[in-house]
Amino acid sequence: MGRSGAKKQYFWSKASLTEQIILNAPDVDVYIIPDSSADIKMHSRKIIAAHLFRPTWKDSLITLLLLTASTGTGLLFTLFGFSEANIITVFILGVLIIAVLTVSPVYSIISSLVSVLLFNWFFIEPRFSFHTYEPEYAVTFLIMLISSLITGTLADRLKENARQSSREAYRARVLFDTNQLLQKAECADDVIRITAQQVKTLLDRDVMVFPLANNKAGSAGLSVPPHYLRTSGQDENEAEIAKWVFINQTAAGAHTEKYENARSLYYPICMNGYCYGVIAIYLNGDSLEAFEYSVFSSIIGECALALESLRNAAEKEQAAIAVRNEQLRSNLLRSISHDIRTPLTSISGNASNLLTHYEQLDKETLMQIFADIYDDSEWLTDLVENLLSISRIENGQMDLHLSTNVVDDVIEEALRHVDKNASQHHIIVQSGKDVLIARMDARLITQVLINLINNAVKNTQKGSEIIVRSEKDGDRICIHVIDNGPGIPDSMKPHIFEMFYTGPDQVTDGRRGMGLGLALCRSIAEAHGGSIMLTDNDPSGCCFTFTLPAEEVAINE
Repeated sequence: MGRSGAKKQYFWSKASLTEQIILNAPDVDVYIIPDSSADIKMHSRKIIAAHLFRPTWKDSLITLLLLTASTGTGLLFTLFGFSEANIITVFILGVLIIAVLTVSPVYSIISSLVSVLLFNWFFIEPRFSFHTYEPEYAVTFLIMLISSLITGTLADRLKENARQSSREAYRARVLFDTNQLLQKAECADDVIRITAQQVKTLLDRDVMVFPLANNKAGSAGLSVPPHYLRTSGQDENEAEIAKWVFINQTAAGAHTEKYENARSLYYPICMNGYCYGVIAIYLNGDSLEAFEYSVFSSIIGECALALESLRNAAEKEQAAIAVRNEQLRSNLLRSISHDIRTPLTSISGNASNLLTHYEQLDKETLMQIFADIYDDSEWLTDLVENLLSISRIENGQMDLHLSTNVVDDVIEEALRHVDKNASQHHIIVQSGKDVLIARMDARLITQVLINLINNAVKNTQKGSEIIVRSEKDGDRICIHVIDNGPGIPDSMKPHIFEMFYTGPDQVTDGRRGMGLGLALCRSIAEAHGGSIMLTDNDPSGCCFTFTLPAEEVAINE
């Protein structure tokens, strides 16, 4: 059984529960485990009592001045013929003010006794002596003393209640502020730093925190406290104590059974069996009040909860990345297995025909077979280039080699490498009179233009018009690739730049894109600090627009 502490028993008091069990069940062994928090509370009460009953020069001076003022006021009342009841009221008022202004309740008791003596000395016949010939004055003295004591005691009690309420309100505000600050913390270091500062604010004691090293749990998982979490005057074996607390997730140090000779209290910061560190509070022989300990435990709980939330968020993010990578690999394998089969089969079949029937085939048939093999190999080459490029960009491994380039030169270079079927369309380049210069990686922007032009070639009818237009808009260069084909349905537009999105398969030659070209264009444009968008062309067709940062060239004359 647990027992918080033994209360003083009187002959009319009811026996405690433990005593009743011992009396009514003599054959049962009862083990009483004392509550350590009761000892802490009793010790803290002794410390508070010693502080309250310690005399100070300030309180002594206040008491002396107020007693002097009460006596002077009483003498003034006597000159004006006021009754003794009015003078008694003045002294009681003086005792009340002393009880309110002084810290120790001893002064209210002393002032009550001294007030009676002063009243007897100055205002009772014979004056300037403590003798009296009237028996009713003895009753007056007794009533005055009792009234003064009651008034001073009530004032002290109200003052103590107000002081306690103020402390509790302050600690509650610290706890509330801690909760608000921890909600804004973005990393574990911020959480630890905020917790240490709030605990120091709450207890007004030196605080040291041993945070978890590299987010790894284990017997050696604590790191040395940073400079803003380390204070002087701690224990020599602090690392050993902190390590024990970390492993066992139990408080140790001052006022505990383990390392009881330590000057600091070491408390684990843990949640759901996972320890995030250890916090040490330098007590140096003192102890925490019960309410202080409760608020401190709440702050540590808030800290552990915040660290738990950050850890869960990190694990969720890692899980989301793993799922995304797994989905990416799955889509990639599915698309490759489905889309590469056709060109590989065509290359294999054409190569087999050349090996077995080369001499029987005429020149025109041979040229057609060679052209088919070339087309299929070019398609596979483009596919591999897009795959490598987009994987490097998505992983942050592609280094941009930025330089100042003329936009028209980059467009001209891209037109040299577009699909051979581009000759079946009318490709028009439109640019203004001014030379447009942009800062870009020319190789990657050329690849963007090739992808956009080839996309227009593959998805528009023969003889369609494809316009490549460049213009300056403020500090941006806008490049448009416009076609007058059938356009893209509204249902597909939100997904057109997503990786592996191909839409309905409308290709008649058995090959379709893997949905990498436009995704690659978006990645390259964003890597340059620009953007890419799709709009409708009037009256029909599509307009792909991407932007680049403009560059001004200084001409030295």
